[in-house]
Amino acid sequence: MTLEIYLDLFSQPCRSVYIFAKKNNIQFDHKKISLFEGYQYGEEFGKINPLRKFPTIKDGDFCLAESVAIMIYLADKFHTPDHWFPADLQKRARVNEYLSWQHTSIRMHGAKIIWFKILIPEVLGAEVPKEKMENAVENLNWALQLFQDKFLQDKPFIVGDQISLADLVAIVEIMQPFAAGMDVFENRPKLKAWKDRVREAIGAELFDEAHQATMSIRDNAKTIDPKGLSPLKDKILKFFLS
Repeated sequence: MTLEIYLDLFSQPCRSVYIFAKKNNIQFDHKKISLFEGYQYGEEFGKINPLRKFPTIKDGDFCLAESVAIMIYLADKFHTPDHWFPADLQKRARVNEYLSWQHTSIRMHGAKIIWFKILIPEVLGAEVPKEKMENAVENLNWALQLFQDKFLQDKPFIVGDQISLADLVAIVEIMQPFAAGMDVFENRPKLKAWKDRVREAIGAELFDEAHQATMSIRDNAKTIDPKGLSPLKDKILKFFLS
């Protein structure tokens, strides 16, 4: 029985699952999908994941969506090293605390930067109001400060001396605005040192491979066919700009 994982490495959650599976030598059939081509809206994928989101895994007859749920499932099934999702109750609670918080903070604000700077103007052809961009930058800076003060503090990693799922999810999100040209590590030595430790713990080669598509987003945006996003264009613009 082959584990199938549907991924587009431009997506932050997809990168976290990809890195986690590769780092832990979990064998899987990599189904390479482009979010911008609209595959998720097709009938075939809808049978696998009615939520029509990536990443998605298919483990025999068992299908699962949502990156955090997928990584916890893989950690349990393949008995990955404890530091990823610790058995210790309080350490696990710290991982879950960050994973619960980040959706409406680091993830939301970081994603806006790449949409406002590149995808909305260059792919969708819409203008982003100046105040929207300024608010996004302000909110991301607030979230990054809170990340350092509350979650990272003076520890090497979020839960202590070793990398966890919390660090993995955090780094893929923080790299998103960085790829769009906002140097989030400038004048943040603590954050940069943490990023370097995470990259080393993952392995520089795997880290860079996983982020290659995102770091090339300006060039890749020129090759994206807007038709792939057309079913969601109005919804995207309403979500980000209203």
